[in-house]
Amino acid sequence: MNLFLIGYRCTGKTTVGQALAERLGWTFVDTDEVVVETAGTSIAQMVESHGWPYFRRLERQTLSAVANGSDQVVATGGGVVLDDRNLGVMQKTGTVVWLTANETTIARRMLADHATQTNRPSLTDQGQIAEIRQVLGERLPRYEKAADITIETDQASIEMICDRILMELK
Repeated sequence: MNLFLIGYRCTGKTTVGQALAERLGWTFVDTDEVVVETAGTSIAQMVESHGWPYFRRLERQTLSAVANGSDQVVATGGGVVLDDRNLGVMQKTGTVVWLTANETTIARRMLADHATQTNRPSLTDQGQIAEIRQVLGERLPRYEKAADITIETDQASIEMICDRILMELK
């Protein structure tokens, strides 16, 4: 079994995933990191040079390869839910946990995250809050469709989030 963490940027997938994997004694995998390692370039450079479809193809290939393992906590990219094939892979090989946060929390976390500029290229030509609002609105039904478990992360500590996930899994 695997645990797949889905959600918008800066909802805690990587941080929670690392802590959860440690508690379970499982392997932690961040699919964005694997894509970057495989491609030998940052996501921002990948998208600038080859476009989003290229990145999404690498993301799909990476997820499929990772899903062949077991006892893993997998932090996925925020847009992994855009491809139905990814949803099928995650649902067949594990439990999907959707980490949520409101627009204000996401924006605050993005500003505090040094990786935002290099690893999280803009998804629209809008300002940050408008982009978050638009993209979240578009992806919300996809996250809802994919999720087995939904956990709100706005006011919860990493430990509390992990506790809630583990409780839901029982």
